[in-house]
Amino acid sequence: MGHGHGHGHSAGGDRRRLAIALVVTLVTAVLGAVGAALAGSLALLADLGHLLTDAAALAAALVASLLAARPGTPRRTYGLGRVEVLVAGVNALALVVVVGWVAVEGVRRLVEPAEVPGLPLLVVGVLGLVGNAVSLVVLAGGDRANMNMRGAMLHVAGDALGSVGVVLAAVVLLTTGWPYADTVASLAIVALILPRAVGLLREVGHVLLEGAPRDIDVSEVRSALCAVPGVADIHDLHVWAINDRTPSVSAHLVVDQGAARPGCGDGSVLDRAAALLRERFGLAHSTLQVEHRTHSHHERHCH
Repeated sequence: MGHGHGHGHSAGGDRRRLAIALVVTLVTAVLGAVGAALAGSLALLADLGHLLTDAAALAAALVASLLAARPGTPRRTYGLGRVEVLVAGVNALALVVVVGWVAVEGVRRLVEPAEVPGLPLLVVGVLGLVGNAVSLVVLAGGDRANMNMRGAMLHVAGDALGSVGVVLAAVVLLTTGWPYADTVASLAIVALILPRAVGLLREVGHVLLEGAPRDIDVSEVRSALCAVPGVADIHDLHVWAINDRTPSVSAHLVVDQGAARPGCGDGSVLDRAAALLRERFGLAHSTLQVEHRTHSHHERHCH
């Protein structure tokens, strides 16, 4: 049995970005809370809800990144890399709950519009937008392929949209006095954020259910392995991911016992297959078992 091990890039830079974004978000949340209390704005309350979930999401993502960097143990042989996936799912679920509440409250205010002062709305909206923009710029320099980072960025991007909505609602209120501007802005925020949060939840579920990474065609992997010189058949092929940075593969390679000609022995077959998986598909973490046809038939009978 052979093993190839792939390792994700160092997450030190990502952790620093998460920490900076967390501090900025907490400061912005304090300003948002003051503004929401003064103005009684649903859009500001929605924005504050996003900010608070942003802060929790960034803190959780930071902790998850730290835990994921810890090495495996005899009890947890893969380490804690999947914590990042779990945290991404929790963050997405929290965002769904927040926008769901905003949607319900927004519909209620369409029936009974509330009076919202425009100037405090505008000031707090601009301050919130600046804070969100700073956080987004900081996080954008991180690993965008990392599900944990993308979950954190989704929260901040959602809040940035919320701040844009708040600013637009404030401008409409100040210029026209239209009482539904704040409510319409909050519902627009819901419509923009909800599909992305649900999409991230689906992606988290796919990883937790051991689904194959979306950029890897398992049938193509099977065909490529079958084409390796010396391989007669393949079974028990599985492709999955510990987290979105660590795709893994395991398979049983069947070789003909009489076909072990020079350059095609069991060891050579294993090396060729592992190199193929690493170089063509990016599957650096591979677990391959080489077996002869007689053993393959026995194994299938036992299963």
